[in-house]
Amino acid sequence: MDDLKAKYLTLIADAADESTLEDLRVTAVGKKGEISLKMRELGKMTPEERQVAGPALNALKDEINSALAAKKAALADAALDARLRSEWLDVTLPARGRGRGTIHPISQVMEEVTAIFGELGFSVAEGPRVETDWYNFDALNIPGHHPARAEMDTFYMHRAEGDDRPPHVLRTHTSPVQIRSMEAMGAPLRIICPGGVYRADYDQTHTPMFHQIEGLALDTDISMANLKWVLEEFVKAFFEVDDVELRFRASHFPFTEPSAEVDIRCSWEGGTLKIGEGDDWLEILGSGMVHPKVIAAGGIDPDVYQGFAFGMGIDRIAMLKYGIPDLRAFFDSDLRWLRHYGFASLDVPNLHGGLSR
Repeated sequence: MDDLKAKYLTLIADAADESTLEDLRVTAVGKKGEISLKMRELGKMTPEERQVAGPALNALKDEINSALAAKKAALADAALDARLRSEWLDVTLPARGRGRGTIHPISQVMEEVTAIFGELGFSVAEGPRVETDWYNFDALNIPGHHPARAEMDTFYMHRAEGDDRPPHVLRTHTSPVQIRSMEAMGAPLRIICPGGVYRADYDQTHTPMFHQIEGLALDTDISMANLKWVLEEFVKAFFEVDDVELRFRASHFPFTEPSAEVDIRCSWEGGTLKIGEGDDWLEILGSGMVHPKVIAAGGIDPDVYQGFAFGMGIDRIAMLKYGIPDLRAFFDSDLRWLRHYGFASLDVPNLHGGLSR
């Protein structure tokens, strides 16, 4: 037994890997291992011999198993140390400039607008980009003969010949989300609806896909005065100015009555846009009191509730705020442009820490 003990303890100590260690385990204490075979010989011994050999063999087996377990743990620790040395990284080194991504201006402005209206008590609502013409047009009081429903302006989904189901369109505005939100949540209601929309147009200031954000507030005593205050607070926060003057011009939208386009006082002195000063005016959005037919289409009683709505192009206000001259560049995937106009990925806009840092 002393020879077996010395033999296997030496072999275990010299084992270089877990595979070799497993072979030693099988050879020593496996079912047909040397120590296991020795234990089978106990049956051929006299009772006196078993009293001596039995405890000695059990002690030998336990010692070999303990040596195997200790060596296995040591090999695992050594492998981990080698891996840690090979994967070591100095986290105090400065970040690499190459390969670092940026936040797209559209995503940044969406977050900025959401942060502002979140502080004003508005929640975010979303809806599908493929809509039925009922949600996109009919529910918003847009009649069948309206130019916006023509195929030259709107992308209609293909329908098989003889298909009598209502036509589907790529939504032309995020207003259908207002209808869906009224149906789902009722009134009172205060939401904004950001997202992508689609129209058949393409030039320096128009693209077939662009982004809008619309707002809706419904209650029993909402007026145009509330709309004016909300828009003034938004413009001051978004353009980061202390004072601003808005001008409401009468207009017509099928889904609001009365309707107004909103201009902001500005100047273009030196080719730079300055908000809140100067003698020029810049149109930034459309707004108005929600038409009673639209409220009714949302399943709400227009004799009890009224409210305001507004909508603006996210791409457009991003261009104005950050001096981006061409809307088409937003969709070119030009890395040089993205590095120039992009934002740091960890800068989260908020009204307390700042929107654009």
